[in-house]
Amino acid sequence: MGAITPSGIGARALWESVSAGRSAITALEGAEFDGLPVRIGGQVRGFDVATVLEPGLARRLSPVQHWALAAADEALAQASAAPESGALPWDGARVAVIAATGSGPVDAMQRATRALDGRGARAVPLTLAVYGAPDAAAALLSQRYGALGPAQGVSATCASGAIGLGEGLRRIRHGYADAVVVVGMEDCLNPVNLASNANMRALAAGYEDDPASASRPFDRARSGFVMSQGAAAILLESEESARARGAEALAELAGFGASSDAHHPTAPHPQGRGAARAVRDCLADAGAEPGEVDHVNAHGTGTPAGDAAELAALEAALGDAARGIPISATKSSTGHLLGAGGAVEAIISVMALRTGILPPTLNLDDPEFDGWDFVVGARERGIRSALSTSFGFGGHNAALLLRG
Repeated sequence: MGAITPSGIGARALWESVSAGRSAITALEGAEFDGLPVRIGGQVRGFDVATVLEPGLARRLSPVQHWALAAADEALAQASAAPESGALPWDGARVAVIAATGSGPVDAMQRATRALDGRGARAVPLTLAVYGAPDAAAALLSQRYGALGPAQGVSATCASGAIGLGEGLRRIRHGYADAVVVVGMEDCLNPVNLASNANMRALAAGYEDDPASASRPFDRARSGFVMSQGAAAILLESEESARARGAEALAELAGFGASSDAHHPTAPHPQGRGAARAVRDCLADAGAEPGEVDHVNAHGTGTPAGDAAELAALEAALGDAARGIPISATKSSTGHLLGAGGAVEAIISVMALRTGILPPTLNLDDPEFDGWDFVVGARERGIRSALSTSFGFGGHNAALLLRG
């Protein structure tokens, strides 16, 4: 696993911050945010692109691609699969790459548009056609590692990262790959994206003097989500392949379910109809019963409608077991990394499985929903399975079941 997030550089730093209950949400730094209705978010800090890329290529790429490459490098190094000798430990044709993102390198398109409007056609970078697409990171990673299997982008708004992992799981299960590098990435902290989401009234507003209190999943005072940037990578490998090369598996990705609400561009189905179907399909895919779910890392963005619909979906899918399962909402700590969120939260779920620590939900001072087991302070509890959910604009739903 690898991660470049506002909560720290590296998967270990991410987990240490989240499990300790530290908020990564701050006032946004940069003059470009002046005058916006919302000026808080989770910014990546302390990342040195020189540790990942030579200067010439770094200048041609967007920060979101820098983070994606760095996260993937960390994941492969942790898996003892880094191609230091110039070759991966698998047949390159049996290695696939998936780059999951809601928007991709949007900064490149915005800069190019300003250049076109201000200075004419010749000012548009010729590299935009190559590096400006959401799937460009997949191509970059395949070239970096000599991965000759399919390299593609996956885009499903806030469910992108989870769906990328699910599609990677299917590639391995159906025999198309021995290993899949899955990277979730997003860089939404720019004036255009912030203004659009703020105008939609989707973002928590009025917290400029206290950013750490803004993300409030399931709390009565919640008013919207907080956008963050970053990337997270997970190397998926078949059990047979891992055993053959003596690699340690951190967890098993046991089940995946995905669905659509077919309801509304932004609002979730009030009863969580599509989300419940994704959870049910995920459990069926894993051959698991609702009572086998030991922990839920909820999508939990802190929107009034979204949080209510998610709990309705969990109750519909898990039945009587739902209210007895500990629920963490770690976007209260990291902010919402949109398309990268599913990959970030899968890493957090793996660490909960491995450490026996359930991460806390911050700012849950006055829960609106009675009878649910929300994890408010970090809780020590050995668990065997964790459900991670991701639901997004457009009615995209995904659920992952991980086992220790």
